[in-house]
Amino acid sequence: MSITIYGIKNCSTMKKAFDKLTALGLEYEFFDYKKQAINKPTLAHWVETVGIDKIMNSKGTTYRKLSDAQKAQIKQDVDAALDMMVAKPSMIKRPIVVSNNELIIGFDETAFEKLGM
Repeated sequence: MSITIYGIKNCSTMKKAFDKLTALGLEYEFFDYKKQAINKPTLAHWVETVGIDKIMNSKGTTYRKLSDAQKAQIKQDVDAALDMMVAKPSMIKRPIVVSNNELIIGFDETAFEKLGM
C-alpha cells in the first residue's frame, strides 16, 4: 500500500497525523508544500473528487488575509481558486492523505486507522 501525506511539516495537525501513522506502523511518503510545489492537476483532481470546500482552508490565516475581491473571485471561479492554492499552499487543508486513490482530508483518526487494516 502506498501512502502519501501532503502538508506543511511545522503544523500541529500534521504532527498528529505523522504520530498516528507511525503508531499504526504505516510507512508513508511526505510531500512538503514548503519544499515542493503542488501541481494544479493534482489539486484539480482532489477538488473534482471531494469539492473545493473540503480542499480549501478558508479558516486559515492566509485565506483570511485575502481581500474581499480575491475571496469573491475564488468562490466564483474554481480555476482561480486552484491557481491561488498553488501560489499559496497554506490555503490547502492539512493533512491530505492519499492511499490507493482514497483521499483523507484533515486529521481523521478513524480513517487513518482504517488504512492500517
